[in-house]
Parts: sequence; C-alpha cells; structure tokens
Amino acid sequence: MILENIRGPEDVKALTRRQTELLCEELHHFLLRSVAETGGHLASNLGAVELTVAIHRVFDTSRDRLVFDVGHQCYAHKALTGRMAQFPTLRQYGGLSGFPKPNESVHDAFVAGHASNSVSVALGMARARTLLGEDYSVLALIGDGALSGGLAYEGLNNAGASGEPLIVILNDNGMSISRNVGAMSAHLSQLRSKPAYYEFKKQYRRVLLASEPGKLLYRFNHELKTGLKNALLPNATLFEDMGFTYIGPVDGHDEPQVENALEWAKELKCPVILHVRTVKGKGYPPAEREPGRWHGVGPFDLATGERKDEGESFSSVFGETLCELAAEDRRVCAITAAMTDGTGLSGFAERWPERFFDVGIAEAQAAAMAAGMAKQGLIPVFAVYSTFLQRAYDQLLHDTALSGLHVVFAVDRAGFVGADGETHHGIFDATFLSDIPNMTVLCPASFRELRSMLRRAVFEIDGPVAVRYPRGGEGSYHDDRSDGAFAELCPGTDITLCAYGTMIENVLDAAELLKKQGVSARVIKVNRISPFIDPDVRAAFSGTRKLIVAEECASVGCVGQRLAAILTEEGTPLEKLYLCNLGKRFPPHGGAKQLREAFKLDAESIAKKAMEVLR
Repeated sequence: MILENIRGPEDVKALTRRQTELLCEELHHFLLRSVAETGGHLASNLGAVELTVAIHRVFDTSRDRLVFDVGHQCYAHKALTGRMAQFPTLRQYGGLSGFPKPNESVHDAFVAGHASNSVSVALGMARARTLLGEDYSVLALIGDGALSGGLAYEGLNNAGASGEPLIVILNDNGMSISRNVGAMSAHLSQLRSKPAYYEFKKQYRRVLLASEPGKLLYRFNHELKTGLKNALLPNATLFEDMGFTYIGPVDGHDEPQVENALEWAKELKCPVILHVRTVKGKGYPPAEREPGRWHGVGPFDLATGERKDEGESFSSVFGETLCELAAEDRRVCAITAAMTDGTGLSGFAERWPERFFDVGIAEAQAAAMAAGMAKQGLIPVFAVYSTFLQRAYDQLLHDTALSGLHVVFAVDRAGFVGADGETHHGIFDATFLSDIPNMTVLCPASFRELRSMLRRAVFEIDGPVAVRYPRGGEGSYHDDRSDGAFAELCPGTDITLCAYGTMIENVLDAAELLKKQGVSARVIKVNRISPFIDPDVRAAFSGTRKLIVAEECASVGCVGQRLAAILTEEGTPLEKLYLCNLGKRFPPHGGAKQLREAFKLDAESIAKKAMEVLR
C-alpha cells in the first residue's frame, strides 16, 4: 500500500513513476470507500485525483498557494496533506470539513464554497507576492462549470492583463468551452504542451525579428498560424486574447502528462492557462454515467450504488406544485442557476422545456433575466439556494424591487443546511430579504403551507415575493395555518414563544415541556416575516409581556428585533424579551439537529430559557 505511508506532500514527491500510478488508484478506492460511509461530494473528487497528485509533485502547497474554486474537489488534496485519518469524520460536527479550511491545514490557502472567485483571489495573492518581494507560485483550480459565472471572466480579464506569474488550471470535466476538431487538433494540442515547443517559439521569434525581411516573414507566418489556430484550437485564442499563455488540452487522468505541463507552466513566469480534460466520477461507473446525480451524495452501498431514499422534501414539493401552477397559466416559467435537481425542477424541465431556463452558475444573471421576463408579462420563478441568492443581492434591489416587478424567489436551503457548513448555511436571507422595499417574504412550516404560499406568491401577491423553506422534509407539524401574517397555534398566559418556518416545531415542543412544569406558553407562528404591518403585529401580540423569538438566522435585523421595535413604537413595550438566534457567527458544519443544540435552538434549550425569563 502506497497511500497508507503518505504523511504529507513530501512523501508524494519521493515516489517513483510506478508508485505514483498506484497512489492514484488507491486514492480512487479510498475516496469511494470514505464517501460511501459518510456522504459528500463524490463525482467531482474522483475526477480530480491524478490532477491533485500532479500538483503535489510539482508544487509545495504549504508555501505555494493553491486556490480551489468551490472547493468540493479537495478531498484528495486533504488526504495527501496529513488528514487521511480524519475522513471518517468528514462533514460531521467537529470533524473534517468538506471544503478547504485554512484553520485545518497550512496547505489550504483560502476558504472556498461558492463558485467563480478563484482567479480573482489568486490574482490578489500574486499581486501581494510581487509587492512584498516574495517568491512562491500561485494556482487557481477552476472547473468549466464555474466559468458560467461572470466573476470568473472579470478575474481572467484582469489576471491576463496583469502579467503576474499565475497558473489557472481549467478542470474541464464535461461542459467543454468549445469543441476541438479532428486529429490535427489533438496533435497540435500535444505539441503545444511540450516545453520544446515554447523554446523553439522563443528562438524563432528572436531570430526573425532581428532583420526587416525576417519581420515580414514573421508577420506572414503569425497571421497564417493564427488562422489555423482559430479553426483548430479556439480555446487557445480565447485565453491568449486575454493575455494568457495557453497549454492544452491535457489528459487530466494521465498524471505524467499533467505533471509535465505543470512543470512547464511554472517555468514560464507569466499568466498561464492549463486546460485539463477530466471525467467526472472517474473510476466509478454509476458516477461516470450520471455525474450530476453523484455530485453530492449521502451514504450509499458501494457495491450496488444504491442510495437511501430520502423521501419527500420541501424541494420536491416545490417542484411538483410549480408544475401544477404552470399547467394553469402558461406565463409561469422556472429559472435555476445550475441546480435543476437540487431545487426540485427536473420534472418541470422535462414537462415544459421551453419555459425552463438553467443559466449556469450565474445567480445575478438569473435574477436580472427574471426581472426582464416579469417586466414583459411573464411570471418567472427563480429557484435558488439561500446561500447562493446572496450573489444576486444587487439584482434583487436594483433590477427587481426598485420597479416592483413580480418575480417569485423560491429560496431553498433556508436555515441550517448541515454538512456543507459555513459557506452554505442559509442564515442571512431572512434579514437581507426583509430589508428590501416592496419584497414580501413568506415562511412555510409544512408541505401544505408551502403549496398554499407558493400559489399565493405566484397568482395573488404583487411585486417581488420570496418563499423560503429548509432542506429536507417536514417534521411533526403538518397543518396549514398560513392565512394572515400570524397564526396562534397555542393559547397561553405566562409567556409567548414565537418562530417561523420549521423552527415552529421546536417552539411547540418547548411549550409542551413548559406545560409539564406548570407554565402556560402561548405559541405564535409568523407566516410573513416581511412586510410587518403595525396593526397586525399589535393584534397578534396583544397582551404579551414576556416574549421569546427563536430563529435560524443572524441576529442583526432579525424578526425578533423588528417585532420588539414595532411593539415599543406602538406603546406596548415588552417587560422581558429574549432572542434565540445565531448571533454574528458563521455556524460550522454538522447535522441540523446538532447545530440547533449547539446554538440553544432546540426545544429543551428554549424551554430552559423561558423558565429563566419567567424567574
């Protein structure tokens, strides 16, 4: 076994060619076994094994800066940098993160979780290196999917023009930038990746430009070569026009070839694009056949590929309901940003392909496009994870709310999302959406309420509407009490407990615990967290003197703060108020249940806090 003797990158560098080949095979098996046990990102990591090994044989990531884009392809990197023994805790509370984390290892250069920023970050590091007079390499590892995001091109545009020594590794694993044509293209691609080609090119240019006849010949040859290259290697032209030296395409599963290309890219001392072709899910047939389905997975049976059926979820109920609404009105359209399956829109895409739009990893573009569609009479529904909606904040304000356009935002993964951690928890949308003028924000607590609220959002409410709901399925609350801004679920006289969304289940459980201790707790569910109409708030909280508000969101601008402010302004201030929320922190990765306990948002903690407030 090679892998079990790898303690760090220096051990990788010391391997023979045959040992390196065996290491790649063992890494594939190790990742399969690990993810089958814990769940995680599978297809993307299987596709990046040989590339990762080659990077560690050429560079020293304890000093050289390797910036992952998104970071869900970093498992092999973690295994090779001293963290293999921690894989049984992958994505579990207190365990190994599924994304790069500098506080885990000096080999992790930057926190990553969202797409398209790696080139910009890497350019910043390269500029810092130059200004501080230091010497190390900077690499950005970006997938072709991330190139659907505009920020990637902003970074490429600046990096190419900067002249800074910087290597951008384009991991092209399925959505090729453009098609390479024929055997001649393959031959030229191999030729261009060899150091001898660049040495010849340098000497050729030096000799010809030394005389006037030579200059004429050089210009003629250059125009001829450019024409051929445009026809056979259009990728090269795109990047070279930005100021990069282009190397590739290189077979990303041929470790020696990748290693050779990286060595040459390192020597060039200029902005370089290394185009690497890989297969997502490499080595595991089910993942190769359906890389999208095997992108992020729960535990599964390695031999059969069978995965646990997670059953009905808020995402699937959303997708089914939107199909029903689209059948009633041909103006209803669906938009996603590279999350067709995750947001439950696969059925919609199959049934109404002409009304379904996947814009790639480009949330800002999706929101702006939705605004244009709404302006011209359509009813666009943009299904997006809460954490990714943050990337379209300007479009929410400027393009949508400013004109009061009727765009529906289906905000999936609101609140804790679990194993993906800090970069993916949906803990900010409740506050930033509520701040936007003209925006209505609805919070269903059950599948029935999601169906009702989505129908109202699409057909009854004017202006922009957000319907936010969590990952996974519903709990013990199955009712539909979604009429009006507030609903009283339990009467009570001693204290009022308030929540919205599925957090209402913990509050109801807390009320039951308090009842056993002789405390009469009133439970109020908030259906619409924005806008708050003062008379509605007064009526809902009439007689309330002691209030606890539980929320899976950041503290500043939370619902509890806004309710308290309105009650105070209306002349009915509270005697005691306690806000149960996440404060100004980024929650770590871990199961949602564990995180609620850690942040005192579970039923027992809420009941305990209620007793303290009463005392």
